[in-house]
Amino acid sequence: MAKDFLLGVKDRYDVIVIGSGLAGLTGANVMAKQGYSVLLLEHHYQLGGMATWFKRKGGHIFDISLHGFPVGMIKSCRKYWTPEIAESIIPLTGIRFENPQFSLRTTFTREDFTNIITEKFKVPQETVDEFFKTARQMNFYDDQSTTTRQLFERFFPGRSDVVRLLMEPITYANGSTLEDPAITYGIVFSNFMTKGVYTFQGGTDALVSKMKAELEKNGVDIRIRSLVEKIELDQNRQVKAVHVNGKRIECGVVLSNSNIKSTLLELVGEEHLDPEYVEEAKAVRLNNSSCQVYIGLKTGEGFDNCGDLLFHSEHEGFDINAMLSMNVSSRTFSFYYPETRPGSNRWLIVSSTNANYKDWAELSPEDYEREKQKLSESTIECLEKYIPDVRSKIEWLEASTPRTFERYTRHLQGASFGTKFEGLKVSQEMPEHIPGLYHAGSVGIIMSGWLGAVNYGVIVANEMDKYLTPKSSVI
Repeated sequence: MAKDFLLGVKDRYDVIVIGSGLAGLTGANVMAKQGYSVLLLEHHYQLGGMATWFKRKGGHIFDISLHGFPVGMIKSCRKYWTPEIAESIIPLTGIRFENPQFSLRTTFTREDFTNIITEKFKVPQETVDEFFKTARQMNFYDDQSTTTRQLFERFFPGRSDVVRLLMEPITYANGSTLEDPAITYGIVFSNFMTKGVYTFQGGTDALVSKMKAELEKNGVDIRIRSLVEKIELDQNRQVKAVHVNGKRIECGVVLSNSNIKSTLLELVGEEHLDPEYVEEAKAVRLNNSSCQVYIGLKTGEGFDNCGDLLFHSEHEGFDINAMLSMNVSSRTFSFYYPETRPGSNRWLIVSSTNANYKDWAELSPEDYEREKQKLSESTIECLEKYIPDVRSKIEWLEASTPRTFERYTRHLQGASFGTKFEGLKVSQEMPEHIPGLYHAGSVGIIMSGWLGAVNYGVIVANEMDKYLTPKSSVI
């Protein structure tokens, strides 16, 4: 008999959270700490969404993707999670760029970037200072017509080398392009430029395990392998219940951490939405996806320190189309040393490349496997430039594609970076159209990445609390 993953679930909760990405996890935790009954539903067997991990034989534990976040993550985790989680956040000090235009290392702080741009690229100090000031002052309510390309042309006309330095890491972080609104670049970039890039020591397995323990301590009912089929509304178009694994569970509010388009167009259904809002939702553009190559070395094998992140490119200048091409010319290596996961003695490398879903979606099974092997082989060839004998040390080699992300995260088109800018408005206005339905996740680039997801979960939890406050909490 198949296991019932909803065994013992209650008939009603104050809050039902669909999906366990960092926004969903944080929203669930905030609401539980405020005394609400919370049910967290995750279709996968693992929590974390894009912030998760997997294990392979030989003792290898891989974070599924490249990740780094601003120093603000420490404050958010201390306030909305636990001091223990916050204290495990450490800076990445070894960030490298290797491309035809320049080779350099940086701590990715404003001070270091300023020195590099003024001394190595010979840009006047006042220009650099004004650029950083402009980026820092950007906010969501600013003019949205100016593109990132126009921003760079204003400060660094004709300087493709400077643009590459400033743009490439952010593109890997959230899928930004030069044609996106400048505010989506400026806000994210200035967040990183305070004190550099940080990560979680111990890996995402340790992070999510600590988060799960905190959720359970606060009374959240966590259910894995629980696929939501429908969000039920009452006659007034208010949230009433969720249908999951064939079971109906009533609730006061729903927080969807699922893709915004699938939330509205599939779980709610177009027939329950105003035509204008349906068109807005359909018009939201999904961001691009990514590929990864996971490399685990044999027991006892390692390599000299190569830095923490290495942005490698063979292309002349910053070119988003080249970065998305299956003929890979740009990739980011994330190096994991034993100290990355205290107690481990393994060296790992994860290579990440931005990708177009459509390039992988229609391949035959044979062509798909062939392209994955080609991706793995080209990654090793590239990596040999930095670790000359790495091929002989490899014990585990595996590749993921946009199809992999689509399968395991259920993100439409495997969208690793959520939606383009217009997605944020549709997300924020959801409860105006469907009272009691809220959304948090990677939308609009501004709310992308680990810190954006955590903070969006907090923002939406506060809105749900206001909605539920007049009502009695279920005991």
